[in-house]
Amino acid sequence: MGFADLLEEVGGFGRYQWIHVTLISLPGLMMASQNLLNNFISGVPTHHCSLPANYSLQNLSHSYQVDEKQLLKAFIPPDSFGNRLDRCRRYTEPQWQLLAINSSGNVSQLQTEECLDGWTFDRSEFLATTVSEWGLVCSSRPLKQMIQTIYMGGVLTGAIVYGGLSDRFGRRSVLIWSYLQVAVLGCSSALSPTYTIYCIFRFLTGMAVSGVILNGVSLKVEWIPTKERTLVGTLTSFFFTFGQMILAGLAYWLRDWRKLQLAVCAPQLLFFAYSWWYSESARWLVLNRRSEDALKSLHRVARINGKPEMVDKLTIEVLHSHMRKEIESAQKSLTAFDLLKTRGMRRISICLIAVWFATSFAYYGLAMDLQKFGVGIYMMQIIFGAVDFPAKLLALGTLTYLGRRVSQAACLFLSATIIFANIFVPTDMQTLRTTLACLGKGFTSASFTTVYLYTGELYPTIIRQTGMGFVSTMARVGSMAAPAVLILDEVLPALPSLVYGGAAVLAGGFACFLPETLNIPLPDTIDDVEEKWSGRSPASRHKEGMSLKEGLVSLDGTLSHEGVVLKDGIALKDLKETEETGLNAL
Repeated sequence: MGFADLLEEVGGFGRYQWIHVTLISLPGLMMASQNLLNNFISGVPTHHCSLPANYSLQNLSHSYQVDEKQLLKAFIPPDSFGNRLDRCRRYTEPQWQLLAINSSGNVSQLQTEECLDGWTFDRSEFLATTVSEWGLVCSSRPLKQMIQTIYMGGVLTGAIVYGGLSDRFGRRSVLIWSYLQVAVLGCSSALSPTYTIYCIFRFLTGMAVSGVILNGVSLKVEWIPTKERTLVGTLTSFFFTFGQMILAGLAYWLRDWRKLQLAVCAPQLLFFAYSWWYSESARWLVLNRRSEDALKSLHRVARINGKPEMVDKLTIEVLHSHMRKEIESAQKSLTAFDLLKTRGMRRISICLIAVWFATSFAYYGLAMDLQKFGVGIYMMQIIFGAVDFPAKLLALGTLTYLGRRVSQAACLFLSATIIFANIFVPTDMQTLRTTLACLGKGFTSASFTTVYLYTGELYPTIIRQTGMGFVSTMARVGSMAAPAVLILDEVLPALPSLVYGGAAVLAGGFACFLPETLNIPLPDTIDDVEEKWSGRSPASRHKEGMSLKEGLVSLDGTLSHEGVVLKDGIALKDLKETEETGLNAL
């Protein structure tokens, strides 16, 4: 008997669970926007050096009877490929001879200089971005990627901080606070007067986003019966998929980075307003010596699920009898060190670190550079979002019938295969390259869906949030490293793909060593994990038990198989209880 049995008695996956899961999943529509926001907030418009202050394109075009685009050739040299104007250089003096129809001079010999008067940005794709407002181009180009790296640094910090806080103060309270923090600081970032202040707000917003995602996942999982976890976990991930498409629509409609920032953060106030309806995890309440509050939550769930008779039947004594083992194991405080202390927990944590890192690394490597595919950035975002539908439906089928381990490893290996295949596709075959990139992104997205569900099932209730925060920290490291790897294409164009694909292959290998959790009740204690997945053979555990038994036998008494009473008055029942306590300690 355990907490899973209590959930069935109060209605299983009933009306309360439907409402609960839907309300917690709705913020996912905006969480996807937060993670991918930099594609549009910091989009790079077409640009060139501004002309010296004493020249006006409009006046000159009337004087020379040529259009403004043609006139620019006298001021801006072509780029190294010769097919467009250079974005970071201009001639030191106007080259009027280049306006002649048959001009064929060697422009490479002409003297150029940096953009001393700033840049002129095309406003057809973006009205305003952080790039155009603060000049994050040319020598300042790395500052654009730094915004995303700083944001992901906040997400990483939030995973560490809010993971530990939620195990101490509860999932519900930290989740409510995180909604408010995203709303206030996210909207404040839209008012940032400088680049530095904007980065600070994005860092703090990233912390809160991590709190929303991690605590939302745990609060959902801990109220869902075992047999519904796979279906619910996969279907709710589609909120993130819809969120990516909503982001494309909002960005196309607004085209101004400050308005877009407000549009994706302000709805968090609504989520904050209704989040007070949530019930705290009854598992967590019991394990933190708040059984009365846990009982109230269970009674509330029973009433909403149409099981009012359970209010009288479900008492503190019944609750404790179901969770006796978990309560005994919760007497000592646990830290992140306990995730690596025992054999089974160490095996799970090391493998999950590799899986989380590689999944996030490959995902953001593909998703954070949409302008390189030769397709409109808004359309590309919709395509990248739409490809998640078949990928996640495929993941649902494999999760249900093949299990978590096969699904996780397959998603990683397939994404690596597609990333490697794209290396051999010529750059002029943009359609094929885009198709392969979408497939790769789809499998990494399915890997994310799987690992969120898988991690919640592998770690025990008593330390689940600490574990989620610990391993997802590596995902944030991966998302921070992904944009930096893109710079390697200046050394060798295929190098970023080799790095992304290689990481996915290694993580797929680690995933093969994770234990299977399909249709297995959630573990509540570290002892549950060690008993199920430590990897020790039954013979080894039996040998340890026999050694302990021999040490407990009285000098002048012996133990029979049926269990006679010892001569010193110790009953076999007492001895067995002592033995079990000792074995648990082992």
